[in-house]
Amino acid sequence: MSREQKAVDRARKAFLTGRSKSLEYRITQLKNLLRFVRERQNEITEGLKKDLGRSEGGTPLYETLGLESEINLAVKYLKEWAAPRPVSKSMMTISDQVYIQPEPLGVVLVIGAWNYPWAVTIGPLIGAIAAGNAAVIKPSEVSSHTSKVMEDFLPLYLDKELYPVVTGGVTETQELLKQRFDHIFYTGNGTVAKIIMEAAAKHLTPTTLELGGKSPCYIDNNCDLAIACRRIAWGKYSNCGQTCIAPDYILCDPSMQDRVIEEIKKNIKDFYTEDPQKCLDYGRIINQRHFKRLMALLEGSTVAVGGENDESECYIGPTVLRDIKPDAKVMQEEIFGPLLPILTVSSADEAIKFINQREKPLALYIFTSDNKLIKRMIAETSSGGVVANDCLMHFSVSSLPFGGVGNSGMGHYHGKYGFDNLSHLRGCLIKQLKMEGVNKMRYPPHTADKLGWARFFILKHVDFGSLGRMVLLALMAVFVAVILQVTDYYTHCAWLIQSDIKSI
Repeated sequence: MSREQKAVDRARKAFLTGRSKSLEYRITQLKNLLRFVRERQNEITEGLKKDLGRSEGGTPLYETLGLESEINLAVKYLKEWAAPRPVSKSMMTISDQVYIQPEPLGVVLVIGAWNYPWAVTIGPLIGAIAAGNAAVIKPSEVSSHTSKVMEDFLPLYLDKELYPVVTGGVTETQELLKQRFDHIFYTGNGTVAKIIMEAAAKHLTPTTLELGGKSPCYIDNNCDLAIACRRIAWGKYSNCGQTCIAPDYILCDPSMQDRVIEEIKKNIKDFYTEDPQKCLDYGRIINQRHFKRLMALLEGSTVAVGGENDESECYIGPTVLRDIKPDAKVMQEEIFGPLLPILTVSSADEAIKFINQREKPLALYIFTSDNKLIKRMIAETSSGGVVANDCLMHFSVSSLPFGGVGNSGMGHYHGKYGFDNLSHLRGCLIKQLKMEGVNKMRYPPHTADKLGWARFFILKHVDFGSLGRMVLLALMAVFVAVILQVTDYYTHCAWLIQSDIKSI
């Protein structure tokens, strides 16, 4: 039996003991996870510095503060999320208990990504724990130092049977995918997502896929360009551009292109000094393979700002590309690096058309002071999320579902959405063995009178308070009495007719 299979088997056996279903146990595990994030901040920071060149200040800002917020939210509202959820009823079920009961799915596989290895690995784990599942955690082998921190320290804080950490590369992931899970949560790219879906299909395992795509950024003539470009530069070059929701390219009027370039150039200097290579707050490309991929994307493009690079350090400076054509190499795949192409469009109409001709992105960014244009772009495009006049910030809002659509993914998480996504929302109907007269309308023989009553009771939906329910129950009692009297009357008439026939 492989190491991976043993980990999954142990997790399932632990889940079947039922201990993860206790709300108190879930809350304890979540609090332990919060303690881990706070007590192991040094180890987390050091691992990220080695993997991505992340600064000491960047670690809490982009990784752990969001996790602390998510954990606190789950602890605060878990009892409410896990409680039975009443639903509206039809007249047919007005006297019954009708509700939704969230229940754990079972054993969840969480496969994390390397660009924000804590946020996108532990984030889904929070939802899995809150929902009462067991979870096998597979951090990305690409961020190897962070993966080692997870492997070494998470079992010291969490139930190591319910939440094992399995490290390794492609071989280990393939072995994990051979096992049966109750849900697979993957963050990464579309190519690997197809492999995961194919493996999941063998067991009919549902999946959540958090992918990416080329997130467009439209700048309207009617906006404060200085502020817009400052926010775009921050969103693009944070984490050296290795962000799934980073602005992938800019769409703007030709008359604005030079001003956009100058404003972004000014902000690059403000954020990262004259020499970003020496700036502690500017990171590095994860490895040489991705460095070479990004350098290849530059071929045939005109560099307006930046372009400096150093393969020995996996360094590519913040770069702006001008006069880019739709068929340029840099426009054929998600960039996932510090290259920002600018394409010119003559109008919002052309921008909308351009966006809709391509795969649905994970995020859409709109910069304008025109609220009607914002609403129009939301109505006439499709994307995982939309942000007007800022970048990235929707990821930090736990009351919003985060996820993709179409090519950018499926499913969502954050806050209650993560809890619901990793729960089975079980429909429950509890009846009593009473008031059988109401059910006569559904039993054969089927008549026009019965169908008339059924139409009223089934099609009439109600959502009253307790007083309304009492009144309605009283009315139902009257209806039942009428039905019974009518039935008795027709039965008596039939008996009289049969008696008359026999006497003839």
